[in-house]
Amino acid sequence: MTTTVPESPQPPKPAPSPTPGPSKAPDTDNGPDNGPDVGPDNGSTARARRGRLLAVVLAAQFMAVLDVFIVNVAAPTVRTELHASGAALQLVVAGYTITYAVLLITGARLGDRHGHRRIILTGLAAFTAASLACGLARTSGQLIAFRMTQGAGAALMIPQVLSLVQRHFSGEARTRALGAYAAVLAVGAAAGQVLGGLLVSADLFGTGWRSVFLVNVPVGLALLALGGRALPRDPARTGRPARALDLPGLVLLGGAVSLLTVPLVLGQEQDWPLWSWLCMAASVAVFVLLYVHESALARRGGDPIVAPRVLRLPGIGTAVLRILTVMAVNAGYLFVLTLHVQGGLGYSALRAGLTFATTAVSFGAVGLTWRRWPARLQPALIPAGFALTAAGTLGTGLALRHGTDGGIGLYAAFVTTGAGLALGFGPTLTRALAGVRPQDAADASGLLTTVTQLGQLVGVAAFGTLFLGRTGSTGTPGPYSSADALLTCACALAAAAVIGAVSGLVRLRR
Repeated sequence: MTTTVPESPQPPKPAPSPTPGPSKAPDTDNGPDNGPDVGPDNGSTARARRGRLLAVVLAAQFMAVLDVFIVNVAAPTVRTELHASGAALQLVVAGYTITYAVLLITGARLGDRHGHRRIILTGLAAFTAASLACGLARTSGQLIAFRMTQGAGAALMIPQVLSLVQRHFSGEARTRALGAYAAVLAVGAAAGQVLGGLLVSADLFGTGWRSVFLVNVPVGLALLALGGRALPRDPARTGRPARALDLPGLVLLGGAVSLLTVPLVLGQEQDWPLWSWLCMAASVAVFVLLYVHESALARRGGDPIVAPRVLRLPGIGTAVLRILTVMAVNAGYLFVLTLHVQGGLGYSALRAGLTFATTAVSFGAVGLTWRRWPARLQPALIPAGFALTAAGTLGTGLALRHGTDGGIGLYAAFVTTGAGLALGFGPTLTRALAGVRPQDAADASGLLTTVTQLGQLVGVAAFGTLFLGRTGSTGTPGPYSSADALLTCACALAAAAVIGAVSGLVRLRR
């Protein structure tokens, strides 16, 4: 899951997110939208119209955030009913993120070029149709393809949310709107865990896991109908031209991500054949080629997907490492825990969802309050966050190592992990963007929010592969028990968190 960063004349302050999910719109139109229905506050009618606008865009945001977590809880049931391999299950979870991460900045630019109303409604329609297709999928291959289509719909839809908020709200009204936005992100993670478990356990009309996708259909149709009335019409553009689409850069980014993640997921089931290593090596070459292309495009005055100059800004490189780490730990932790508690411990989907909600609530509570903590504590929050994450993930593995339910120690580990992830993510993103010049803010936030999604993708692929490789990924028992595999993953997760803690300490000393 993802975060979205508001854009303003000053360096933006990001809203915290439980899984740093869907992202900021890095590119926006010049000048405000002066549509009469959502202009400055001129009475109760204008407030009501702005309220409807906010309700529609936040409901769309909530649905996208919910979908990440709701599917995570349903994954073991999908595996059983579709006879999916471990690799296929990873791609069901990560396929959404692959297309979302790759198309994120392009989706923002499409909103810039063709209007935020038009693009958010297009994305919402695609997301709704793909949800229906996911619910009707007959094979794991079909489900993976439709999940990737869902991600493409989200990449069109979500970047427009804060652009609309930023354009049509000002002053105290904007502050309240952004507060509501942050609350939606925090609540969406916890609600996704619980609602996913509830829907799968209820088995409505015999739909089982399919209900976690089908629930989006009536909601999406209602939002399309309401959005057609509540969203302001896109104005004629004034000022600078819209930023161009970098299609070669998009192809290279998609190729590099696919060459890295697909063999990482599929390779372990085939005992790491030569092609898997060649693909991962090729991904490095394609990333280098992407950098060369983006640098040349920037020198020609073009609009690269990732502006190379942003990578050279003070603190951005360290922030990329930290955000990639914290999001990989977050996604990997939830994925392997889901497989263990439902497969190894025999929890129902509902019990699993209620269990994981502890981590999401802890993340949300800390993520929404850390800015108000004493100033003397602020410099230490990032290294402390990663240290808490290491302690929490390792504590989870130790609490569950004997194949028991872990008792009160498990819930203490969940709270610690959630708090640590929030402190590792929120302050990192905020401080990185606080040092960026306003003219670079859009590119910097676009880069960091794309890294947020890629971190989740890497986490599911890497830690999921580690867990499934030890337990058996195709239904055949592996050499280790589920509890042993989880403990191994917990140690690996803690080691990854220590990397983030060390990078924070280095920055603190500077």
